Order: sequence, then C-alpha cells, then structure tokens
Amino acid sequence: MAERQYLFDTNILSDLIKRPHSSLANRISGLEHDAFCTSIVVACELRYGAVKRGSERLTARVNQLLSRIEVLPLEPEVDQHYAAIRVAWERVGQPIGQNDLFIAAHARVLGLKLITANLREFSRIPDLAVENWLTPSA
Repeated sequence: MAERQYLFDTNILSDLIKRPHSSLANRISGLEHDAFCTSIVVACELRYGAVKRGSERLTARVNQLLSRIEVLPLEPEVDQHYAAIRVAWERVGQPIGQNDLFIAAHARVLGLKLITANLREFSRIPDLAVENWLTPSA
C-alpha cells in the first residue's frame, strides 16, 4: 500500500474527464491507487459543472471518475489553515478564490502535494507544495 502523496485539483480531474487517454492519464495510471486523492471541494466543483452544463454524458463521466478516486472530507484543522491563508492575502489586497482556499487548506493540513494547473493562485500559499502535471516539463 502506497502512502498518499497527491491531492488532485479540479483542473487536473477535468482534464482526465476530457482527455482520458492523455499523457496525464498515463502518468496517473502509473501511480499506486493509494498515492492520490481529491477533496470534497473538488468533487463539488466537478458535479456543479456537470449539472450546470445539463449534460447526462458529462455527469456520467464525472460520476465514473469520482467513483474511482478517493474523495476526502474536510479535516477539522482545515478551518484554521483556511482562515490564516485568507487573512494573509486579503491584508495585501490579493484575495484567493473561496474554493481554492478550501482546496489549498485541505492539501496543506494533510501534507499532500497539490497537483494543479493553477500555479498562479496556489504557488502564493506558504507551506503548500504544488506541481502542474499538465505542462510538458512537469
């Protein structure tokens, strides 16, 4: 059994849904299943997108993906990390989106590397390891 290492952000899982045979999909298939997970916040964003689009096909693909990846509930300490990150960036006039705050706090509490294409937002957060697996050099 592998130790959990990675938390996948919404844009990573969206790419898997859109391109199930991509280099990203190949990279993830090479990992042990226990090495990665996602947050309930990401699952909410994916389901919201499917419902908003009104596509049964997309909803089925989201359901299929989320049935194959561990979706973690928020941990009790997420609230403390969320508050600290939010206040720090609001004080300097550079707020971070609400869902991204939850996702970052969740990954940070669990000590997981956040796999995302949104490095602009997430790389500003101290003590949060991030990688972009959608770029060729990742």
